[in-house]
Amino acid sequence: MARQLRAEQTRAAIIAAAAELFDLRGYESTSLSDIVDHAQVTKGALYFHFAAKQDLAHAIMEIQYRNLNRLSEEMDSRGCTALEALIRSTFGMARLSLEGPLPSAGLRLATGGLDLPPELPHPFTQCLGIATRRLHAAVKESDLHADIDVDAAAHSLVASLVGTRVVGHSLEPVTRHPRRLAGLWHILIRGMVPVPRRARYLSLVTQLERELRTA
Repeated sequence: MARQLRAEQTRAAIIAAAAELFDLRGYESTSLSDIVDHAQVTKGALYFHFAAKQDLAHAIMEIQYRNLNRLSEEMDSRGCTALEALIRSTFGMARLSLEGPLPSAGLRLATGGLDLPPELPHPFTQCLGIATRRLHAAVKESDLHADIDVDAAAHSLVASLVGTRVVGHSLEPVTRHPRRLAGLWHILIRGMVPVPRRARYLSLVTQLERELRTA
């Protein structure tokens, strides 16, 4: 049991080191030797868990996939409205970005043309699927304009979220991300949500931003 625990801890340390370096330098500019040094493990320990650098990248993407699914499932269990669930999920991902480099590394890998194994969907495909499902449900709940083009709205939402992260990552510290995310949602809510429903969701966004800034 102790040996298994040490192996799990070593694997987690290697993934964390790889995520930090992929985020700072990019996938192509990071070598396995760099990761070994940064994780403070032996090459043998790294190769025990990962045969190639691409396997490390896939591990990061798989964690991202599970994190997003977990957040979405948590919202389902809370009985939120569809729009609230979608908003909370985006702030949940923002919280993970403040806690460590893995989300930023995952985003950089996703935008870098990394080949993924067939069983792992591209993260943008995953995000589009979740956004589309939530927005269709939000229309049924009368939280969005009845004539909204859901497919176009989902695509614009995901593209805006990704773009906000990419631009912010290049120009600002990650601690500014909650404020940028809140600003994006304020714009989207005013465009998509009928006037009688707006105050609730604008207030929710402000609350979630405040919670992240003070966490």
